[in-house]
Amino acid sequence: MKAASRHAIVDIGSNSIRLVVFGGPPRAPVVLFNEKLMAGLGRGVVTNGRLDPDNTALALAGLARFAAMLRLMQPLPVRVVATAAVREAADGKKFLAAVRALGLAAELLSGEEEAVAAGYGVISALPDAAGLVADMGGGSLELVRVAGGEVHERTSLPLGALRVASIRATGTGRLRKFVRAKLAELDWIGAARDRPLYLVGGAWRTLARVHMQQTGWPLPVLGNYAFPAADVRDLKDVVRAMGTAQLAAIRGVKLARALQLDDAAALLAALVSEAGSSQVVISSFGLREGLLFQSLDPATRQLDPLIEGVRHTVEGQLQVPGYSEALLRWGDAIFPAEGSARRLRHAACLLLGTGWASSPDFRALEGEELALHGNWVGVDGPARAEMAMALHVALGGNPDAPPAILARLTSAERLSHARCWGLAMHLAQRLSGGSPAALEALPLSLASDGAVVLGVPRNVAGLVDGAAERRLARLALSLGRVARIESLPDAAYAPENQTA
Repeated sequence: MKAASRHAIVDIGSNSIRLVVFGGPPRAPVVLFNEKLMAGLGRGVVTNGRLDPDNTALALAGLARFAAMLRLMQPLPVRVVATAAVREAADGKKFLAAVRALGLAAELLSGEEEAVAAGYGVISALPDAAGLVADMGGGSLELVRVAGGEVHERTSLPLGALRVASIRATGTGRLRKFVRAKLAELDWIGAARDRPLYLVGGAWRTLARVHMQQTGWPLPVLGNYAFPAADVRDLKDVVRAMGTAQLAAIRGVKLARALQLDDAAALLAALVSEAGSSQVVISSFGLREGLLFQSLDPATRQLDPLIEGVRHTVEGQLQVPGYSEALLRWGDAIFPAEGSARRLRHAACLLLGTGWASSPDFRALEGEELALHGNWVGVDGPARAEMAMALHVALGGNPDAPPAILARLTSAERLSHARCWGLAMHLAQRLSGGSPAALEALPLSLASDGAVVLGVPRNVAGLVDGAAERRLARLALSLGRVARIESLPDAAYAPENQTA
């Protein structure tokens, strides 16, 4: 991890305060350090409009610790932001002055700025996001419409985790009525109807863990976890029936969050119903990542976060520079019109190049694990399963006996297509030994008669042995085609490595 790629953000929220140090590629930042303090600054603001003295003292002590840590991490670009609680408190300016006296150049984000950052955080993780973003903090709820890689209309509502309970306490159905009234004031909310609702915030993520537990979802990765909006009402009932103790016993659910889940589920149910959302999607990125995304130039924003993240991870480990891209291009001829699925094949090609780093007996397993559990941005569970299937086959696993978890994550059709990716990669390894030049000399194509054709120059015909022929036939069969080898004129150059 290069020091120049690191950035730090101190996020002073209404419920928690965080110090997060990011590293990695600008388009796919990874968390190197993350420390949270549950200061509860917003509690006093909800009751009397001022920051609670005890919580303020706790917050400043934690921020003093963060300031000391950041001094030791220098040189490091640091951005310190405060949100709803400090923005709304009568003594917020006094608190900011105390923070700045610690050496932290704190800035106060407006509700507008907070909403925009949350929206761009979702776009950073999901470039194709189109729907409504709901970022629930301790003091406010930011609603943002996103589409086409841009943030559109947005608003900030007094519906943070610390306020929902007080609204519900006034009577049954009052929260639903409050949400309905607030959304009725937004003439743009209809544009998000029948679209996904993208959730940002710790309470939402914890609620998703409960849904995973209830449905038996086998992959405990929160980023881009999605479920139908119709599940929300049942989820609300489950949370209420379980109670705090049972909720806190679920893996990944902390007691402080468990205490908020009944209110979070009630707010989610009201939002989904009143906004007419089609499904719920959990975003792994939020305000902090949105601030980083806003600082990028337009060209960097357009990069694929999945490919940038995978490429950064495998950099320095690839067998031969350029082989992964050559392998991607080599397969393009037999996988036409893939659309967005091509990026998954590209990621699998990159990960394949690190297979040598694992013991030969565990390469297929390591490939599967890296695809399923790697810290990737811009992919959901089904996409991870497709990458894992391709790597399972490419790295020597039995194509007919993939890990059972994959069938639980995605459809048989998508797994079958990914299986073909793996068979093509497995064939390429036999033919090229990891040489980009070999793949260029041995083109793969689809003939008009439906055959999968491997072109072989006469001067390197020895590359195609019995094992390569069997792999080609297996690939063609999986594609519902027949295999054929065609002789080509001598290659202008010989591949660097003619062993497999």
